[in-house]
Amino acid sequence: MSGQKSVVPMSFTIGLCLASILLSIAGYGFRLMFGDDVGEVMRHAAVVVPSFVIGVPVLIWLGSVGLNKMGKTNIHPRNALTFGWLLSTVALLSIMGVYS
Repeated sequence: MSGQKSVVPMSFTIGLCLASILLSIAGYGFRLMFGDDVGEVMRHAAVVVPSFVIGVPVLIWLGSVGLNKMGKTNIHPRNALTFGWLLSTVALLSIMGVYS
């Protein structure tokens, strides 16, 4: 670390990460319970879960790195990851709302 202070508490970051994991796998139990094919559910989960749990936060983090280098801003990496998990959680909740 370069002496930057993060504004977001670590517990909030961990909580949002866990929430994005739980929300991204929540619907698959119901799909299996209602008789969907296990292989089809696992293939779908292998794409969706990593994209929301890893992909969105990493893209936000990469954007913050780019802004820090080119725009001379001071965005802490953990703040960027927390924002990415927050966006993932909101996106998953909105997707669940559409299909419920």
